[in-house]
Order: sequence, then C-alpha cells, then structure tokens
Amino acid sequence: MAVIDAGFDLSTAKAQAVRMLERKRLIAFGVPAIVLVYLVYIFFSFDVPGLAERARLDNVRILLSDTYSHKTHVERDSRTDKVTVAIERENKGTYAADAWPDWVKRDGASTMIDLPGDSHVRFDPDAVRFDIPGYGLLKIVQSPLGITIDAPTETLPSWINASESRVTVTRPEGRLTVTKTRAEVLRYFFGWELFWFTLDSPFYGKSATELLGLAVSGEEVRPGQSNIAAMASDFWNNAMWRHKDVAWAIFETILMAFLGTMGAAIAAFPLAFLAAKNFTPGLLARFGVRRLFDFLRGVDGLIWTIILSRAFGPGPLTGSLAMLLTDTGTFGKLFSEALENADPKQVEGLRSTGANAVQRSRFGVIPQIAPVILSQVLYYLESNTRSATIIGAIVGGGIGLLLTQAIQTQKDWEEVTYYIILTLVMVMSMDILSGWLRTRLIGKSAGHQPHP
Repeated sequence: MAVIDAGFDLSTAKAQAVRMLERKRLIAFGVPAIVLVYLVYIFFSFDVPGLAERARLDNVRILLSDTYSHKTHVERDSRTDKVTVAIERENKGTYAADAWPDWVKRDGASTMIDLPGDSHVRFDPDAVRFDIPGYGLLKIVQSPLGITIDAPTETLPSWINASESRVTVTRPEGRLTVTKTRAEVLRYFFGWELFWFTLDSPFYGKSATELLGLAVSGEEVRPGQSNIAAMASDFWNNAMWRHKDVAWAIFETILMAFLGTMGAAIAAFPLAFLAAKNFTPGLLARFGVRRLFDFLRGVDGLIWTIILSRAFGPGPLTGSLAMLLTDTGTFGKLFSEALENADPKQVEGLRSTGANAVQRSRFGVIPQIAPVILSQVLYYLESNTRSATIIGAIVGGGIGLLLTQAIQTQKDWEEVTYYIILTLVMVMSMDILSGWLRTRLIGKSAGHQPHP
C-alpha cells in the first residue's frame, strides 16, 4: 500500500516542472536566436555585401592560373625599338635575340606574336595591332602625349581597360599592355618553365627520354664531367628557381624548430620541479615559478619574435629564441602537472630503501612521466616546424623568408605554390617522423597530447 507524504504539494511541484520546461524552452530558442542576431551583425558590420561587390573574379582567375603556369613576356621599348622575350620577365630567363620561341617572329621592322585561338599581336613602327577573332582589329597608337585606341566597336568591352596613359587587354589567350613608352604581351603556358634547367644549360628543352639517354651515354656534354653530374649541377645551381637556396632554407626552418623546442624542454624540465606541489612545498617559490610560466606562454610567439628581432637583429637564431621562450612556459606548466600526478607509492618505496631525493626523482618519478614528456615534446616539435615558417618570414630566415619575398613580387606565384608545397611536405614529413619516434620511444598506445 503506497504512502502519500502529507507535506507534498502537487500543485507546487507541477508549477516548478512547468517553470523548468519554460526555462529549457527559452534556452533552446534563445541561444540560437542570439547566435543568429550576432551573425547578422557580423554580416553587416564586416561589410560582407560590399566585399562581394569589390571582388575581382578576373584577378582571381589570373592568380590561380599563375600558380600552375608560367608567363612569357614579349616587350618592346618604343624609345629604342628593342624587343625582348623573357620568361617571367627575368634576366635569367631571357631568350637570346637569335633564339626566340617559334611563336614570336620578326617581320621586317615589325614583330609578329602568335597567340592561341588564331589571335595575333603585331608591334609595328606606327602602332600596336591586336587581331582578335570574333571582335576585329584593335589598333593602339603610342605617343609622348598619350595613347589613342581605334576599336571595332564604339563601346569597349569589359576586357579592355583604356585610359590616356595605359591600355590593357585581358583575353584568355594572352594579355596586352600598352603605355606611352612600352608595349608588352603576356602569353601563358602550363607548367613551371626552367624548373629543372635554365636557358643556358645544354640540357634545357630536352625530353625525359633524351635526358635518360644522355645519363647512360658515355659521351660527355661537358668535358671532364659525367652527364649525370652535369645535370645534377645544373639543377642544383638553377639561378631562377634557386634549389640550393631553397634546400638550405628548409634546413634552417627545421633547425629553428628543433632548437626552439628542445631548448624549451631542457629549460622547462628542472623548473617544473619548482612548480610542482609535491616537490616544492614552499608557496612563494612555487607561486613565482608558475607566474613565470604564465608570463612566458602568455606572450605569443610572434610578439616575442618582434621583440627579440629588435634586441638581437633578424636571423634564424632569433626565431629559435622566440619559440624557446613561449614553449618554456607551456612545457613548464605541462611538466609540473605531470609531476603532480605521479604515483607517490613508487617514491615511498624508494624512500624506504634509503634513496635520497635525487635518486627518488630519478628512479621513481621520471620513468612515470617520461612518456608524457616525450609525447608532448615530439608534438610541439612537429607543430613548431609549421610555426617556424611564419616566424622565419618575420626574422628573415628559412622557407618563410623565401615565401614572403615571392609573394611581395606579385608576379611569380608559381614560386609561391612551390614553397607552399615544400612547406606542406616538410610538415607532413615531421609528422611521420615524430609519430615513428613516438612509437619507438613510448609505444603504440601513446598519442598526441592536446595543444593547450
């Protein structure tokens, strides 16, 4: 037989349940509503509609094409009538006057440039002419007073940008730019030209089959040097892609990450004992060391990089010191927490045998926390390899410096792609290496420790 509590008020309990349901309903609808209002605020405060209006899809297309292709520039200086043909407008990629590509031809005092789609550009003495199938002949006349344009239509299409001092014609088959003193045609080609060999190399322009034949041939292209050695030398000393400098930059980046990470681990390990409650009972000393850790890791590594670059000047060592300071604070906190979580029974067992404090730490504590410490150090080594690229861009070292220089030129985006790919390969390689070391040193059960 059930017994009903005489003090139980059914109506009060029902009212409390209704209020609880209403509160949950309010939270269920109120939180998404607040998030929605915030997103609407962000949409207008960050001027997302204006960003869409300002977006230049043509520039996006050009940028994307630059990442996987290269440009050959044909330029005429109107003051001297000199015509130069160069890959990416580089001196190291300039064709000799008698070795122009077959799509650039001399026609008396004129220069004929063939473009895809049956388009043609002519640098004539009196004008620049662009014959565009489906549109007609575009005539551009240069003079010291300005530029005049004679087009088949009264209203210029959107792919022609004309003013008194400059005319730019952007077509899928190429781009023409004309100023008062210069006319230039850009033609795109798929691939990274001169990546393997420059124009002055005897191996330039040869197919893979021809190169393989030369590699096994006994006839030396350069007397006194085997063909394989000559190929390796020309590739390694490529003046346009600078493979030797890139390899050194990759090494600098890895070295920067290694020095910063290992230096921080070495500095943080003894300090962690001072920050652990079970090793430093003194509150004042423990408080001071912990606040030091907070200060070091509270200042971002990029801030330390800027400060140290002002103090010691730019260079990879400055980047290593910046990572060392930040990671010392992080490692100190992680190591001290590992020490505090160590099993005291092993320490007590060693104490009962008469072991001193150093022996108790060496044989009772360190074997317990070693897997945690090694896992954290290896993870940060992998992470700092990626961070060293950004830091190197600030302090002027490593692959980050080359990447920044390539971006600043605003023309060699295929080099930017190359450096980004190398950075990804470097990070993935460090990930594989750290995982292998973690398995060998710690065991298969150990995984990544979370990044604080």
